[in-house]
Amino acid sequence: MPEEKYVAVVAEPVAAPQHGEAAFFDVDNTLMRGASLFHVARKMHQRGAFTIPQAAGFAWKQLMFVLRGEKLDDVHSVRDTALALGAGFTVEDVEALGEEVYDEMIESRIWPGAKALAEQHLRVGRKVWLVTATPIEVATVISSRLGLTGALGTVGEILDGCYTGRLVGEILHGPAKAVAVSAVAEAEGLDLARCWAYSDSHNDIPLLSMVGHPVAINPDARLRRHAREHNWPVYDFRSGRRAATLGLKAATAGGAIYGLWRGFSRFRGPRV
Repeated sequence: MPEEKYVAVVAEPVAAPQHGEAAFFDVDNTLMRGASLFHVARKMHQRGAFTIPQAAGFAWKQLMFVLRGEKLDDVHSVRDTALALGAGFTVEDVEALGEEVYDEMIESRIWPGAKALAEQHLRVGRKVWLVTATPIEVATVISSRLGLTGALGTVGEILDGCYTGRLVGEILHGPAKAVAVSAVAEAEGLDLARCWAYSDSHNDIPLLSMVGHPVAINPDARLRRHAREHNWPVYDFRSGRRAATLGLKAATAGGAIYGLWRGFSRFRGPRV
């Protein structure tokens, strides 16, 4: 039978618990710049899991994610490719990969402003959870390194200590996040009307709408419009966001994708 994985609780609040209250943070473009799964793919390339042309495809999707925000088709495409390429990796390999990805690629991309918001919740005794389509192994490392409570993430099926290339359930994305948070709220005795949720994507409107304190961080156009219409707070930590985006679209998209491709090409090594 496939092994089951559960939510990892890795830290306790630093103040007296605020009963019934918690905060839920999306990861990609909310807590960190860009897509964490891209960096997982880059590390898998370093391990020899796939070719340069496949790497270039991942790089293009990362560039588009940074420029225009999250698109469901791209999320599913990267997910399916990563699952197929990850089949046969051991649990130990993936856990080590998650640590390396955080140290080498994610830590420097954490938005200081988003981190400060999470830390403020911890200081007043609220639990803080990550809720992300990122693999649970990587999400748990991010949560642990930041001293958060735990993580909800996409779970890969494990059989005899190795990943099969299939999911347990569905990718934790869009409405699935709301379902997962509802389950945590029931288990933890949370009052969602007294909870916070943070995201950059309109795909997370179901999650944001179910809490009493929804907040848009670095929002895409549709979420920004929805937040304005519903009087939700908006934080944008992207310095020079509009100028940089327009410049990239107009003049340097080719150079940016080449740079990302070169980033992959520098990491060639045997699969372990």
